[in-house]
Amino acid sequence: MYREKYEYWLNSPYIDESEKLELKDITDEKEIEDRFYKDLEFGTGGLRGVIGLGTNRMNIHTVGKATEGLSKYLVKKYKKGISVAIAYDCRIMSKEFAQTAACNLCANGITVNLFKTLHPTPMLSYAVRKLECKAGIVITASHNPKQYNGYKVYGEDGGQITDISANEILSNIESIQDFSEIKHMSVEEAENKKLLHIIEEKIDTSYIEKVKNLVIRKEFVHYHAKELKVIYTPLHGTGNIPVRRTLKELGYENVFVVKEQEKPDGNFPTAAYPNPEDPKVFHLALNMAKNIKPDIIFGTDPDCDRLGVVVKDVQGEYKVLTGNQVGVLLTHYILMSLKEFNRLPENGEIVKTIVTTEMAAEVAEDYKIGVTDVLTGFKYIGEKIKEFEEKGDKKFIFGFEESYGYLSGDFVRDKDAVIASTLVCEMTLYYKMKGKSLYEALMDLYKKYGFYREKLISIELEGKKGHEEIETILHCLRHSMKRTLGNVKIIKKLDYKLGVEKDLVNIREKIIKLPKSNVLKFIMEDKSGFVVRPSGTEPKIKIYLSVIGSSLKDSQDKMESFKKNVMDIIRNANC
Repeated sequence: MYREKYEYWLNSPYIDESEKLELKDITDEKEIEDRFYKDLEFGTGGLRGVIGLGTNRMNIHTVGKATEGLSKYLVKKYKKGISVAIAYDCRIMSKEFAQTAACNLCANGITVNLFKTLHPTPMLSYAVRKLECKAGIVITASHNPKQYNGYKVYGEDGGQITDISANEILSNIESIQDFSEIKHMSVEEAENKKLLHIIEEKIDTSYIEKVKNLVIRKEFVHYHAKELKVIYTPLHGTGNIPVRRTLKELGYENVFVVKEQEKPDGNFPTAAYPNPEDPKVFHLALNMAKNIKPDIIFGTDPDCDRLGVVVKDVQGEYKVLTGNQVGVLLTHYILMSLKEFNRLPENGEIVKTIVTTEMAAEVAEDYKIGVTDVLTGFKYIGEKIKEFEEKGDKKFIFGFEESYGYLSGDFVRDKDAVIASTLVCEMTLYYKMKGKSLYEALMDLYKKYGFYREKLISIELEGKKGHEEIETILHCLRHSMKRTLGNVKIIKKLDYKLGVEKDLVNIREKIIKLPKSNVLKFIMEDKSGFVVRPSGTEPKIKIYLSVIGSSLKDSQDKMESFKKNVMDIIRNANC
């Protein structure tokens, strides 16, 4: 089957001669198989894959096919008067893929609003809403290594498309059998026909004004911002201009940028894995810190939707906080501050994912604020904001996920590191003026709510064989899992694929009111738990572990023991 697709590409008049030569030069049969054994999957996150030629790669042909499917979907749904916003990041081929998508849409009679230069993902979400577009596209592979790129689709609410829309778009993509069905128009023709427009700078300005309006303690920040010392790294990505501009306009005068990581560069020369979850990306910032002695260090990923935070602990050592820790700190700070200013809504709601710390629920309960759990992926948080607005029963306050994504406000419908950077600066400044570091504030929360500790283990399983291994592991856990782990009973099993939560103590079942997803969650008698799921964007299986201890040391010891027990089961899954 893969050989047929390979030969089709070699003989197609739509593949140019240089591309054909590149394909002919591949001598490794396994490489040919991996490039052509399947089409690059279009899921709820759109496309993401290694850049290269082939049906299972990111290239102008797979981008063109996906956009043709999107165009068909939009024309069927809206008939006419359709416009789409497009943004792209710093990655290799991002601009070319953005232009390919734009020209395809225009060839289908759809108006395109294209950012002239690279922009963060959350600014695309904002532009969709502000320009009243029917959809949006952003070309990015977020924090993946340099060989990756991706294609994310947004709905008219500014949120990433979720399951129903994704499936409808996918069916339109799958209906395309030949390259001849993919329409194209030159940039010049699209501009002459007034179908292609460049997004004006005033969109950037209005977005930044809205970000600044999210500051809770406006007067406090106005008078004290210059007293905060910050080191920031954009990790060669899109965050440099909007983050620095926003902080400068808020009065943060002492923001020092890591020069070696300031300029956009899709090769990521100083960070092979440009992910602020990885402590190694902060090595240059930490060298700067020896002289600058900042109150806070933070970095944004290439498309500036994730934020990583580094703080100094009581021993004077710098620690990269987890996404859960930053999320809990922000949850507490926002709720505390809103309550102080009598702005805490009675129907307020925190939204988090099912793999995100339960400590947030403990904090929210103290402020009589509800917590909604959604499937993994910030698109589901964006979907809840829309649902709250339509029903009018709840007011979105803050949303976050363990993978370093945070959002406040409702003018963006995706995680936003520009917003998060302003919130973290305000929070750090608040605690500094109270004579306290952010780390000390975190320890105070642990002492009050329990020493929660979470850990993510990702196992890379590439190719067709790896995909099969992932399916085997999930099948075993779903059908052959024992009732104890170590010496601790499993009291609940949540199967999000079947949509069933099983109470294993009282032998009861209830329906999980979430979209179906191939995810399993196990909750233990001692409130520890773990979640297993395949990654939606990479060839990995992910295991999320959570324990609660009576101290940092106790939670660390519990985690090591729990990790061993869970990984033994994963490694021995062979049913």
